[in-house]
Amino acid sequence: MKKTGMAKSDAKKLMGQMVAPGAGSFGSSAAVTIDRREQRKLDQAAGLVPFAVKLNSDLVLQLQTQAKERNVDLNQLVADLLTKSLAA
Repeated sequence: MKKTGMAKSDAKKLMGQMVAPGAGSFGSSAAVTIDRREQRKLDQAAGLVPFAVKLNSDLVLQLQTQAKERNVDLNQLVADLLTKSLAA
C-alpha cells in the first residue's frame, strides 16, 4: 500500500473513533462499548452460537413485551422458552 493510502486509512480510523456514539461526550458516564469482534469472542467463550430465525412480527412483539416484563434480555428469554418447550 502506498504512503497516501496508509494516511487515508489512518484518517478514516481516526474519524471513526471521533464519531463513535457516546465516545468522549462531556459529563456522561456511558458504559464502555465493546466492538463486534470482541463481543463475538466473548460469546464464543460463553458457548453461545448465533442462530437466526424469521418470526412473525406479532410474535416478536409478544417476546419483546415479555422480556421487558421479566427484566431480562431477549436472548435469555428465547433461550428459556426454548429450553422449557424442548424439555416438555
